[in-house]
Amino acid sequence: MKKLLILLVLLTATVTSWAQVDNSAANERNEEDEITVTDQQGREEVIEFPEAMTYDLDSLMNLYLSKTYLDEGDDCNMRNVNPEYGKQEYINRLHRIPSVMEMAYNEVVQRFIDRYSGRLRHTISYMLGASNFYMPIFEEALESYQLPLELKYLPIIESALNPTAVSRVGATGLWQFMLATGKTYGLQVNSLIDERRDPIKASWAAAHYLSDLYKIFGDWNLVIAAYNCGPGNINKAIHRANGSKDYWEIYPYLPKETRGYVPAFIAANYMMTYYSQHNICPMRTRLPASSDTLMVNRNVHLEQIAAVLDIDINMLRALNPMYRRDIIPGNTELMPLRLPQSDVVRFIDLQDSICSYRTDELFTKRMEVDIKDDVPTYYKKSKRHHVRKGRSVSRHTKGRRRSSGTRAKKNHRKKRR
Repeated sequence: MKKLLILLVLLTATVTSWAQVDNSAANERNEEDEITVTDQQGREEVIEFPEAMTYDLDSLMNLYLSKTYLDEGDDCNMRNVNPEYGKQEYINRLHRIPSVMEMAYNEVVQRFIDRYSGRLRHTISYMLGASNFYMPIFEEALESYQLPLELKYLPIIESALNPTAVSRVGATGLWQFMLATGKTYGLQVNSLIDERRDPIKASWAAAHYLSDLYKIFGDWNLVIAAYNCGPGNINKAIHRANGSKDYWEIYPYLPKETRGYVPAFIAANYMMTYYSQHNICPMRTRLPASSDTLMVNRNVHLEQIAAVLDIDINMLRALNPMYRRDIIPGNTELMPLRLPQSDVVRFIDLQDSICSYRTDELFTKRMEVDIKDDVPTYYKKSKRHHVRKGRSVSRHTKGRRRSSGTRAKKNHRKKRR
């Protein structure tokens, strides 16, 4: 119990700002980013869609992997007709999903299913195709921590499977780690590196974080809600709900976006399972050639690699999204470089040529500089003041004051004579 309390304090200290929407950003959201539902007492409440549900599909299709390996395909006629089903059909389908986590149905969940199957149906088509790139990575990390594999759909509502996504409040990557939380879970972030954007490292960090949250709350709905708004907000909501740990009972006390987070997660699981019943076709995926990783022990720029090995630099950036400015700082420590498997041996053989290519242009930071001291230094003299017996005496007037005092003493002596 003591360990859990210590863990809770640590997590609360590092993630209190996790996914908090500032007022200015919230005011900019339009009505299309929200839904209004009516509770059993007839009161209306506004629920915000997770930010990833507002992304433009065109921006997702401009990602390198999307442009290169995804297309509409010719074998599926995706009709813009979304069939309507009765409430009981949705309840039965959710119940049939093979999951450890609760997939309950209610009006809010239905509204999110409608959003995905209606306005976002082409985004679902994209994510079904893009999932072929990322789901094996997510599943391996989750399985290593013995977590429910349904959690692999969490990045759908976090980032819409965009590895370079950055939220309004700075959460970054597929799993949308805030800076402090990412560092707590071992993700390196500095001016050159942001491992929150690395699909593999971020997935293992997310699995570790989710595992820790489950040790605190013991309920998966609360875990994914805490992943969105931080464990501190969940504990406050539990306290306001008189200690209840049922997500749907603490629901009114949660931030607006978090109220929609669990329903969005349930809807994402539903759509990724039953997309065909809504006339949605996955985009056709051509998996990229297999890649391999080697360690680099000196600074190298992705432009150097691209030019010497004749590789598309955008592909290098897609394989190495953690390098924010295309610089691999191998002089600092051994750093990973992912390359197409066919180019790994070529990199090793040509490493000297790669590292010397346009070095002076691409690396402009100087290790040592000379001070120009062969010309006079010009400066304006400042009046230095010295404090003497509580008075500020100027260096330029100090001598004159002493002279005046000396003359006064001499005159006094003459009078006495």
